[in-house]
Amino acid sequence: MTNRPMQEIIVRRTPVTLPPDATVQQACQRMRDSRIGAVLVTDAAGRLLGIFTGRDAICRMLAEGRDPARTRLGEVMTPRPECLGPRARAIEALRLMRDCGFRHVPVVDGERLLGIVSRGDFQGTEQARLEEESHLWERL
Repeated sequence: MTNRPMQEIIVRRTPVTLPPDATVQQACQRMRDSRIGAVLVTDAAGRLLGIFTGRDAICRMLAEGRDPARTRLGEVMTPRPECLGPRARAIEALRLMRDCGFRHVPVVDGERLLGIVSRGDFQGTEQARLEEESHLWERL
């Protein structure tokens, strides 16, 4: 099933979004309450501006001693994150995450935000295909 398109994977989930002036504390509370690892940062029109992840909370907040109640998402988000379109395939998302070293990829159609996928959204067969591909490249 490595050919599943992103639109099939994100169909049952509304992405958690916050504006860039929301605080990091608000973002972390939403992530905790929703049991997710990332929030998407959007403007008033719903266009994707950035992404804030648990890794950002550690590297850009805790490690730097910043106050999460006073720090705005726009200051510490990853701006203009790598994205995929709704027709991209599961294996493309997995490759992108592996190659770029992240666990979440927003899905957009032009400027319209559709959702987000994370490594955990993919089935065992999709993960196995990526591992198989990686092993083939290592042998070459």
